[in-house]
Amino acid sequence: MEIFAEGNFLSRNMSLVLEPPLLPRDIHAAPPESFLIKLSEVIGSFTTLRKMALFWCKIVTEIRRLWSEELYIPGIPMDEIPDLNSCRLYQQLQVVNSCISRKKWRTLATQSIESVMRHAGSCSEESADLQGTVTSHLLYARISTGELVLRLGVDRPAGNLSLLETGEPVYSPITQEGPLLTEDLIKETEEFVLRTGSVGAGCSQLLSDMQAFKAANPGCILEDFVRWHSPPDWTEGEPSDEAQEYVDQVDSSSTRGQLSSRMQKEGNLWRELWETAKPVPAVKQAPLFDVDLAVEGILNDLEEIPPVELFEQLFISLLGLGFVMAEAKLSCNNDLLKIFLECKDYIAVTCQGNIWSDKMDDLCQVYETVESMFLNPEEVLKAASQMEESNTVGEPKRRLKMLGLSFGSKEKNLRNPSKDVKNSEENSSRQPFSSFFDGKSSLFLKKPPRPESVSVGDKAACHDENENDWTIV
Repeated sequence: MEIFAEGNFLSRNMSLVLEPPLLPRDIHAAPPESFLIKLSEVIGSFTTLRKMALFWCKIVTEIRRLWSEELYIPGIPMDEIPDLNSCRLYQQLQVVNSCISRKKWRTLATQSIESVMRHAGSCSEESADLQGTVTSHLLYARISTGELVLRLGVDRPAGNLSLLETGEPVYSPITQEGPLLTEDLIKETEEFVLRTGSVGAGCSQLLSDMQAFKAANPGCILEDFVRWHSPPDWTEGEPSDEAQEYVDQVDSSSTRGQLSSRMQKEGNLWRELWETAKPVPAVKQAPLFDVDLAVEGILNDLEEIPPVELFEQLFISLLGLGFVMAEAKLSCNNDLLKIFLECKDYIAVTCQGNIWSDKMDDLCQVYETVESMFLNPEEVLKAASQMEESNTVGEPKRRLKMLGLSFGSKEKNLRNPSKDVKNSEENSSRQPFSSFFDGKSSLFLKKPPRPESVSVGDKAACHDENENDWTIV
């Protein structure tokens, strides 16, 4: 599909936006230059729910194809954790791309570690015992018996740390990354932990880190891992009298320091996990986060998303974009900018939470006020001046609504101008923001329907007993 063409998904010039805009994040919209904005424009150009549904189905099918071929969704970061300040749909697309990156990394990492192991197996003990070479320093560690053991899954040196028993340098291992969770899944996880008291996921991650550390640091002991993983649980220097008995039992170089009291307690979870951990590099471990399962769940969600949820996220994303572009255009006029900032603040406050759709009429009125700043800025400034002198001062919400309504009666004249207005202006577009969109349509092409004027097709999609389903006739 053309919408997925790399480098062509969004041709809009954003050069006027000098700093990352805050409004889209405040209202949990998609970033202005994201694929989701382009999708909003295209879907907003359709005039029937059926066409929207058919196009959305094609979009989901294409995303599924990209996933199967390990191709990235354009306009979405390739490897970032979900941005919890964006809409849920954008977060889900972030997860898809990040999962593609993880699959590619795992493939390359597996090939790399297998190559290292083959190379080590082909080398004789004499060549491995070479001193002062970078290869021997990075690949091998000498354990307490004097034997050289291959290091696996090494990331980088861990500062100036040395293994307590052997004196070999400590290396930070490559560890498994945590799960990629959207905001709703994070809440579900937190509720599950609070309800059940389960800490299974945390134990799994800790065990995985221990195994990776053992693989990268042959000859290490628990104290080495604690110094690297949890420095506050290790105190340098001679142990206290209370800890002397524990130190005597360890019989190692731990006299250079001591573990915290919680680490020394009998039955400590860390020690139990350490005793069961095997030296296995992260890439050879069972994945803690199943990328295939995660993406399949997201694709299923996209296929079954209720139309009202989809349209709300697309609308709020495009609303954020409109204000971002408008601010860049209006910043040169201080008087208009003052009014615009009031509109922007109202949008930011109104769109907090999940009940903003109940205030759609107010949002549209405020949006029309911004629209009027382009169609007839002089009238806006005149009306605003009159408002300043009225009793609406100090009541920004009422003022904005009245300012928007004051242009409602003029809107017909603006859209059907007199003979003094050029035909080019008459036929350009309903809204000046269309010029921002490089001629593309948007959800603002037509004012979102009010509850009492929702079409029959929309009612069927949003309010029938199967409101979570798309109905394509």
